[in-house]
Amino acid sequence: MLDHLTERLSGAFKSLRGQAQLTETNIQDALRDVRIALLEADVALPVVKTFIEDVRQEALGQAVLQSLTPGQAFIGIVHRTLTRLMGEHNEGLNLAAQPPAVILMAGLQGAGKTTTTGKLAKWLKEQQKKKVLVVSCDVYRPAAIEQLRILSESLEIECFPSDLSQQPDDIARNALDYARRHFHDVLLVDTAGRLTIDEPMMQEIRQLHGTLQPVETLFVVDAMQGQDAVNTARAFGEALPLTGIILTKLDGDARGGAALSVRHITQRPIKFIGVGEKLTGLEAFHPERMASRVLGMGDVLTLIEEAQRNVDQVEAEKLAKKLKKGHAFDLEDFKAQLQQMRKAGGIGAMMDKLPSQLTRNMAPGAAPPDENSLRRIEGIINAMTPLERRKPELLKASRKRRIAAGSGVQVQEINRLLTQFEQMQKMMKLLSQGGGMSKMLRGMRNLIPGR
Repeated sequence: MLDHLTERLSGAFKSLRGQAQLTETNIQDALRDVRIALLEADVALPVVKTFIEDVRQEALGQAVLQSLTPGQAFIGIVHRTLTRLMGEHNEGLNLAAQPPAVILMAGLQGAGKTTTTGKLAKWLKEQQKKKVLVVSCDVYRPAAIEQLRILSESLEIECFPSDLSQQPDDIARNALDYARRHFHDVLLVDTAGRLTIDEPMMQEIRQLHGTLQPVETLFVVDAMQGQDAVNTARAFGEALPLTGIILTKLDGDARGGAALSVRHITQRPIKFIGVGEKLTGLEAFHPERMASRVLGMGDVLTLIEEAQRNVDQVEAEKLAKKLKKGHAFDLEDFKAQLQQMRKAGGIGAMMDKLPSQLTRNMAPGAAPPDENSLRRIEGIINAMTPLERRKPELLKASRKRRIAAGSGVQVQEINRLLTQFEQMQKMMKLLSQGGGMSKMLRGMRNLIPGR
């Protein structure tokens, strides 16, 4: 995510290395490179102009502390300006209303509106402990109603039935009445989208807004649209009293322009960002953390929060007690750790939040590992006997050939897995002895599955 922008900004900061102090000349040179990086990332031109001017004014008036190099001071200024540009702090959902609190989802077709409705329903249920009802008012896309129903079933959340023969306003009115009578805390309303903005669409969603009187009207926008995302957000903002924005597909080929532009242009906060198709892929938007990610500093706070939410604490405590007693970390434990990583979004999602200096050295020239590589490793371990998982030292040539045939891989992959497992064993030993975190981080480059 945002890799190209991060790389270009890093190049801009390199020009300040070796400089004794910030001067008007070297600030101007660095800002020229920053401007190019932002324009290439499809950041809206008015936003680029404002951003560059704000950075210039602060940099020229900045007294560089003795403990900081000019490059570090300049990065600090850019970080603060990026944070202000994107809203300074996280603005959560406003659910302070007589139940049910209605949340209206708006946006163009293809932005991921229905999937995002499911993700938000999951977030409200699990993080806010709310009783949620979802309903689809999209009577134009045949699969929309069925898609939301399937998502809600997988989440064990109630979905109000609707069909293509009904009017959107009638569906909304009936769903609101049902939510009141059945004591739901939140009603999430998925609306129809179009490929482009048109007046009938805007008229329909204005009518739905008038009927439902939502406490939150969220605009769902595809981050890969670049400046088009800003234009559509502005159009929806003129038609509806938007209260916030959800940026989707930030794990795709997003150049970053929408994330940096949309809040400034619409004057509405970005409340969430969506990554991936999994229903766990919704994160509260923190401008300061996003600024850190853009500048290659990572987002360790979000990584820790996700780990706390997704890691099975009971299993983690069992493993910790096992290691503390001196028992060896075995392949069954290794498989359990991989499953925990998958629950947390996979290694790719973790790497996205680590500082670029750390991830740059993990797997040079290699693409981030995917779901298939994790499944393949699990398949190999599942092809072993319980005894082999407990005692990997038994795995000699004949056993490896049997496991390879059983899991549909080459023997070389078995050897690669065992090498990765040995590295993980060493890391677990360091952690069980205490004080081994720095050594563990240095060993992370050897732990990427499928490499």
